Amino acid sequence: MSRVLTNIVLASIGGMGIALLGGCEPGPKQSTQVGYRGAGLDQIVDVRHMVKTAAIPPAPYPLPADGGPTAGQTYQNVKVLGGVSAERFNHLMAEINQWVAPPEQGCAYCHNPANMASDEKYTKIVARRMIQMTQTINSQWSPHVQNVGVTCYTCHRGNAVPTNKWAMPGAQNPNSIRGNRYGMNELSADAAYSDLPTTGFGDYLAGAKNIRVNAHTALPVGRMTGASVQTAEKTYGLMMHMSKALGVNCTFCHNTQAFASWSQSRPQRVTAWYGIRMVRDVNNTYISSLASVFPAYRKGPQGDPYKVNCTTCHQGQNKPLGGVSMIDQAPALKGPLVMAAAPAVAPAAAGAVKPLAMNGPQAAIVKK
Repeated sequence: MSRVLTNIVLASIGGMGIALLGGCEPGPKQSTQVGYRGAGLDQIVDVRHMVKTAAIPPAPYPLPADGGPTAGQTYQNVKVLGGVSAERFNHLMAEINQWVAPPEQGCAYCHNPANMASDEKYTKIVARRMIQMTQTINSQWSPHVQNVGVTCYTCHRGNAVPTNKWAMPGAQNPNSIRGNRYGMNELSADAAYSDLPTTGFGDYLAGAKNIRVNAHTALPVGRMTGASVQTAEKTYGLMMHMSKALGVNCTFCHNTQAFASWSQSRPQRVTAWYGIRMVRDVNNTYISSLASVFPAYRKGPQGDPYKVNCTTCHQGQNKPLGGVSMIDQAPALKGPLVMAAAPAVAPAAAGAVKPLAMNGPQAAIVKK
């Protein structure tokens, strides 16, 4: 009788464990087959993260016709958008007010109402730099943002500071009873709440270290490639972040039969390749350069400004805002009329410059 009772208890515990594991990602899922049947190439999307078009704010008022005096001719100290017509400049300011500024402050969040031309508020200096950043993303990083583009709302969503951001973690207390955890075993969204390192952002989204998992040769020679266990752990942590940020599973970019092979990957992997480099450019060129401008409360524990990652824009969707473009309502953010060359060449067939070409012997030379 006791054995029967024991079996019942063990079965109940097992059932509870399965229920708890299943509860990690509750809610309806949408599954789409993206490869051959039986290959496990199904794309699973959490439908809760699908933003409805109605959630995107309309323009404050219709976009004015272009022409007339420019902003530089009409106002003082317009350093970035001086060539934009004054009417469209005013329209963009109204949009930024709606997209970024706290409602209780409005224009005063960046400006001194008594002297709108003044640069006395740090927020105005930051906003000016962020406009330049947005123009660069739209004009030079089209291999990632495509023709959808980005606006201030893509990241801010009505908040003065984007909800999803990161900074370098603070130093661990060497006298802690838990010892040095090396950035692991932390319930942090930075690694999708896994036990993987949360320090990969510094290496891959600010630094330019190569993302590696396995070597092409056996140990100990394989260690010479830099694909150590520690490197693999940081890579997995970043991949977990990207998966969570986009609301997708690994097969969105990779073929599970050959994760490292570019010739067998989906085109989305090239888009992600550009995205990683775009984020590095944003963090290093536009955000870190403002370290002396941001006040201490807008910085992390090591004094570096809060930076962006994949979640900053995507927020659980493989296309930010569900793929809805807002750029036509803010044409000044498109940047220069002449598109600049792509800032990096994605892995492609030898001798070809086709970012989406996935044929050819790329696997051994790709640096993600």
